[in-house]
Amino acid sequence: MRIALAADHAGYLLKAPVADALRAWGYEVADHGTHSGDVVDFPDVVLPVCRAVLNREAERGILLCGTGIGACMAANKVAGIRAALCHDLHSAHQAVEHDDANVMCLGAKIVGEWLALDLIRAFLDARFGGEEHFQRRIDKMAAIESGRLR
Repeated sequence: MRIALAADHAGYLLKAPVADALRAWGYEVADHGTHSGDVVDFPDVVLPVCRAVLNREAERGILLCGTGIGACMAANKVAGIRAALCHDLHSAHQAVEHDDANVMCLGAKIVGEWLALDLIRAFLDARFGGEEHFQRRIDKMAAIESGRLR
């Protein structure tokens, strides 16, 4: 599985250990920045990850910022992205199993490295269940996104 990964300056220090763990687990990692601790606006690193997921250059995306909130908000502005802010194990797997999340957002200032890696593993190991009631809800989110449902 190929993973698109990015961090803003607040998530920068967590990005290298995450990338190393992903590679050790057998994932291919596409690093979309940032490449230093210099200040960068999170939307600038969110968009390349979202594009990679939408273009099927990556099966999932992982975004790191200070709280995860800004990255999650920006990612969810991109049609077709279902980004989830995950700071606990249940949310990390259920976001995929029930909501077919394709991008995970983490707050590097909220979770430490060990918890971040546990959350990422749960997110990546999870599979969408595909039950009718879950798919119906995803279809409604897509309808809201396209303006068909208001």
